[in-house]
Formats: sequence, C-alpha cells, structure tokens
Amino acid sequence: MKPSTEPSGPGLALSAGLASVLVAGLLVALKLWAMAETGALSIAASLADSALDLMMSLGAAAAIVYAARPADEDHAFGHSSAEDLTALAQAAFILISAGVIGWAAAGRLMSSAPPELTSHGRGVVVMGLSILLTLGLVWWQGRVAKATGSKVVAADRLHYLGDLLPSLGAIGALLASSRWGIGYVDSVVALGAAGVLVFGALKIGKDAWDALMDRAADPEVLEGIGRIAQAWPGVRGYHDLKTRRAGSRVFVNLHIELDGEQSLREAHDIGAGLRRAILAAYPQADVMIHKDVHDPAGKT
Repeated sequence: MKPSTEPSGPGLALSAGLASVLVAGLLVALKLWAMAETGALSIAASLADSALDLMMSLGAAAAIVYAARPADEDHAFGHSSAEDLTALAQAAFILISAGVIGWAAAGRLMSSAPPELTSHGRGVVVMGLSILLTLGLVWWQGRVAKATGSKVVAADRLHYLGDLLPSLGAIGALLASSRWGIGYVDSVVALGAAGVLVFGALKIGKDAWDALMDRAADPEVLEGIGRIAQAWPGVRGYHDLKTRRAGSRVFVNLHIELDGEQSLREAHDIGAGLRRAILAAYPQADVMIHKDVHDPAGKT
C-alpha cells in the first residue's frame, strides 16, 4: 500500500470492476471456442488464465461493493477477510488447472505422434482480439487506479498485464504449426504458461495466508505511519505501532504520547487530526489511536 493523495471514487472503481468482469467473460467464451477449433494446449492455458481472471474480476467487483458496507455487530472489523478466503480458493483452482495443462503438455511432448493443430487462422484471430481487449481494459484500469487510488483495481490491472504473455505465446505456437509444421511449440508454450500459473497461484495463496494469519503491513507502510505520527503537532512520541492485514484493508493500532497538562478536548483534537492524516495517506487503512501521557523519563 502506497500513500495516495488522490480522491476516492467508489463509482469509478466499480466501473473498472464491471468492465473487468465483462472483458474476462468475453475472453473465456472466445478462447473456449478457439480451443475447440484448434485443439491447442497453449490456448487451453490462456483459457485457464482467463477463467481465473473472471473469478478474480468477480471477486474484485464484489470486494468494491462489499467494502462500502459498514461493520456490524457480528463483524466489528468489517468483512474484508472474505477477500483472503476467496483468494485461497482461487489459488487452489489455479494450481489444479496448471497441473492438468502441464500433464497434458508433457504427454504430447513424449508422444510419438502428437495431435496436429487445426484452424490456425481462427485461433490467431481470436488470440489477437483477446490481446486488444486486454490492452483496452488495462488502459482504463490504469486511469481509474490513478484517479481513485484503489488497490483492488491496481491489483486487477497488474494481473491482466501478466496475461498478455500467454496470449502472445499461443499466437506464436499456432504460427509455428501452420507455417513450419512445428507442433511441439504448442506444448512447450503450454508448459511455460503452466509454470507461470503455478508461480502466480503460490504468490496469491501466500498473500492470502499472510493476511489470514494477521501478518503486519509492509515495512514502508509502518515507516510512513511512523513519520506522520512523529511529525504531527502536539505528539511528543509514539509507541506500540501494530498493524494487520485483511483483504485490501490494513488495520492500524497506534499509541501516541501527549502532554498530560492539556485538556481532554485538545488531546482529542490532536488524535483526530493525526487519524485523518494517516487515512489521507493510506485510504485503505482502519486506524485506532490510543492516547498516553508523555513521560520525559521514558517510562510511558
């Protein structure tokens, strides 16, 4: 999470989420048809990636809507951990898909008579169209992420950028098969794509697991919050800065040291102003500030 001074815009962020769902659904349909027409495993790998995109996009859109709901009696800290549970399920789905594709690709490479690819032209057209759609979506997501500072949209955009490589690889495999009769390129590309899927699944799964285990926020976030607190007028010092992540949220617990001779109103205003400053820098944070009396002897 990086500091952001951009204004928030739930409606704009939701538009990016819905566009992502629409594009992902269209890509799944197109690649499913192309895979049936060509029999290319490289397209199957790209199809699995697009199916993951659809799941991720649905989750991102739901997260944007769900994040707007206030905490309730049963969920005092909100509902953002649902994002992490969903991410774990997605990671498992990716690993299974990558295993199936990798196994099929290895079988084709070891086969004495691997199946021939067909309808090369149709496959190239579909994959080219998918690249154009992905580029258009990435452009729009970039504008929205910059305008709103939405971490969900930024993460979704990064995932779609990574999808361009499997699509380009599928086109290369189809061209190699049609022009030079080199059919094994398809299996090689599929194996490479399966490896990329495994790497992505492990990263998604680790991030989700860390959040569910209440892992602290990134060091730069802790340092940034510390700098804001240290420089805030009226704050004599701070201690016990603790954070934990849940979904796209970062929960911050901070103790600040104040002059014990000032009024309760003055202490409240200092704490409230500091909280607003932290939220301005880190919009996805949930901040709780405790006020302690400053002890020059260091016994606070």
